[in-house]
Amino acid sequence: MRKIKLLVTGCMGRMGQQIVTSVKKDKNFKLTALTENKKINKKINGVKVELNNEKLFKKVDLIIDFTIPKCTFQVLKIATKLKKRVVIGTTGFTKKEEELIKKFSKRIPILKAGNMSLGINLLMYLTEIASSSLGKNFLSKIFEIHHKYKKDYPSGTALMLGKGIAVGKNKNFYNLLGKKYLNKKTFPYGKKINFNSIRKGEIIGEHEVKFSNGKEIITLNHEAFDRALYSEGALSAAKWLINKKPGLYSMRSLMNFK
Repeated sequence: MRKIKLLVTGCMGRMGQQIVTSVKKDKNFKLTALTENKKINKKINGVKVELNNEKLFKKVDLIIDFTIPKCTFQVLKIATKLKKRVVIGTTGFTKKEEELIKKFSKRIPILKAGNMSLGINLLMYLTEIASSSLGKNFLSKIFEIHHKYKKDYPSGTALMLGKGIAVGKNKNFYNLLGKKYLNKKTFPYGKKINFNSIRKGEIIGEHEVKFSNGKEIITLNHEAFDRALYSEGALSAAKWLINKKPGLYSMRSLMNFK
């Protein structure tokens, strides 16, 4: 089988570096191009780090993007023009930006996930089931912890889990979006979904969804111990996406959840 020619954006970031490391162990890929948002006179595994540009994108089959929303849309514009597939792991998009990604996906295949972990995507599926089964008497809240370097909060994964709660209730997520706390020891349940984010140390990622009716509490949680689970998940997504038609896909598409 021909190797997939891969471009990794944000290659100097934490996830970018991890993807480069994982690619070396995966025979399905050839690391063809690397980009950053500023000029860097450096080569990684013999590949020069460059700025995003059409000439570079023409050389590859697929782009994996873990950057910031501004950079992601720069990538999508070039990728759409050249009909290249994109796996998006970037988080922190606004509602308007999410809609814009949907428009791009009508022209190219895009797989977007707030978290590339297979375990987290299973957790989201279970969250939807719990939310649907428990009914109106149960309130919910979401707690997450990440390393001190993570800027956005709540995490993309926490918001993804919030959407899982909304799907279970057959409600619009943005109408259920509650308060967003940062570094609080405790935080309340509410009629809307409240979030609490902790930023400390080198923690890779912990997420917890709680449901309570005041008489009992149901907790669903996930802990990540190795950043490689995200990069390996992204590569699994890339392999799956390479043969797909234009559309907006998620990790649950790959995992064949209903």
